[in-house]
Amino acid sequence: MGITLEVPTNTADQPRDFPSGVADGAHPAPGEDRAAHLTGAELAGQLIGDARQIRVLTGDRPTGALHLGHYLGSLRNRVRLADAGAELFVLVADYQVITDRDASASIADHALGLVADYLAVGLDPARSTIFAHSAVPALNQLLLPLMSLISVPELERNPTTKAEAAASGRPALSALMLTYPVHQAADILFCRADLVPVGKDQLPHLEVTRTVARRFNTRYAPVFTEPKALISDAPSVLGSDGHKMSKSQGNTIALQAGADETAAIIKGFKTDTDRHITYEPEHRPEVSNLVLITALCRGEDPQTVAEQIGSGGASALKQAATEAVNEHLRPIRARRAELAGDRGYLSAILRRGAERATVEAEATLAQVRAAMGMAY
Repeated sequence: MGITLEVPTNTADQPRDFPSGVADGAHPAPGEDRAAHLTGAELAGQLIGDARQIRVLTGDRPTGALHLGHYLGSLRNRVRLADAGAELFVLVADYQVITDRDASASIADHALGLVADYLAVGLDPARSTIFAHSAVPALNQLLLPLMSLISVPELERNPTTKAEAAASGRPALSALMLTYPVHQAADILFCRADLVPVGKDQLPHLEVTRTVARRFNTRYAPVFTEPKALISDAPSVLGSDGHKMSKSQGNTIALQAGADETAAIIKGFKTDTDRHITYEPEHRPEVSNLVLITALCRGEDPQTVAEQIGSGGASALKQAATEAVNEHLRPIRARRAELAGDRGYLSAILRRGAERATVEAEATLAQVRAAMGMAY
C-alpha cells in the first residue's frame, strides 16, 4: 500500500500547500520560512494511504561518483518516496556543471555513472523520470521569465552561491553561477514539484524557488506550487577531514568504493581524545558523525550505538562504522558494478526520461506563456 500527504489534489489552476516542518531539534534561521521545511520523521508522521499525489524533484551534478553523504542525506529518501508511490523526477544536472568549472570530456561518463548509482540504490526507472538537463529545451527556456522575477542584489546575497563561488577558486563570478538558484527554480517548477530532498546548505536555493513561484503566481496567475524542502535524518554527513563530505573536498566514501578502501578511509576519520563514545552532535561532531553513520547503516538509534561502543574508544567506533557501511553498501556495490558495464542501457534510460520530462516542461511552458499573455 502507498502513502500520501493530507493535501488538496493539484490542478492546473490551484497550487498545492503542505504541512510545515523544520529539521529535527533545530530552529529556523533568521529569515527562513519554517513552513518550507519538512523532515523525514515529520513526513512519516503525516503520510497516510496513498502517495501518488506527491511530486518530488531531486538530482545531482555529474561531477564525479556519488558518495555515502549523498546516500544517507538524499538517495535513501528518494527511494523511500518512490517506493511509497510518489512521482519522482530525477535530474542529471549537466548544464549546472559549467557554473563553476570547464566542461570536460568525462561529463558523459559521470552522467551515466549517476544513472548507475540511482538504479543501484533502488530507484526504478519505470516509476521515476531520470533525465539530463541539456536534453529538455523547454525546461531551460523557462529560465527566462523566471529571471525577471528576482533581482541581482537578491541573487548576490544568496549564501550558497557565495560559498560555491568561493570553493570554485575562480577569480570572478560567472553569470551562470549568479543565476544558478534561478536555474534550480526552473528545474523544480517545470514539473511543479511538492518536495525537494536537500541538505541544510541548499535551503537558500529553495527559498529562491519559493520566492519566484510566489511572485509569478501573484503577478500573473496561480500556476506554480511553492515546494517544500525535505530535510534528511543526516542533513550534513562529515567526511574524513571533519568537514562536510563533498566530491570537491576529496573527503568522501564513494558508493562504488571497495570494502578495503572504505576501511582505510574510515580509519583516517577525525575523532577526539575522549575514549568514551557518546552521541553529542553539538559538542563532539566528529565522533557523533561516525556514530550516526553507523546507526543509519544498521537501522538503529544513534544513542543506542554510542552506548554499545561505550568505552571502546575511537578504534572500536571506526571498526563498527566500517562493518556497518560495508555490509549496508555490499548489495548496492554489486548492483552498480553490474550496471556500469551496460552503457547502452543507461543511455536509454536517460533518453526515455528526457522524452517524459519534455512533455511535462512543454506543458508548463505553455501555461506560463498563456498566463503572461504570450500565447500567440
